[in-house]
Amino acid sequence: MSGEQRKQINLHADKFGEYDMEGPVQDDISWLSLSLDEKTGFGCYAMRMEPGAVTVAHDHLGWEEFLIVEGDLVDSDGTVFGPGDFVSYEPGTHHNSHTEGGCLIAVFERPA
Repeated sequence: MSGEQRKQINLHADKFGEYDMEGPVQDDISWLSLSLDEKTGFGCYAMRMEPGAVTVAHDHLGWEEFLIVEGDLVDSDGTVFGPGDFVSYEPGTHHNSHTEGGCLIAVFERPA
C-alpha cells in the first residue's frame, strides 16, 4: 500500500472549522471532516463542543452514530454519555445535545 491510498488525520493537531451543520454557525462547536462526503452528508467527522455548548434540535434522515472520545455529552432526554460510549440514532430521530464540561466525539452519518 502506498501513502496515496491512505488518509491520516490527527484530532489533536489538525485544524477544526466552523460548525454550521444544523443551520447557523455555532461559535462553541467546531468540526473536522474525517471522511465526510459533503454532497451526500454521509461519512465521518469529529466534533468538538466547548463547555456549555448546545446543539440545535434536529431530525435525522439517516443513521447518526457517535463515539465519545473525551468529555461528557448529555442528550435531550437527560441521558449522560462519557468516554468510550457509542450511541446510535435511528432515522427519524429528533433530538439535541449539550455538554457541561466540553467533549470531543467522532460522528458517523450513514443512509437509512
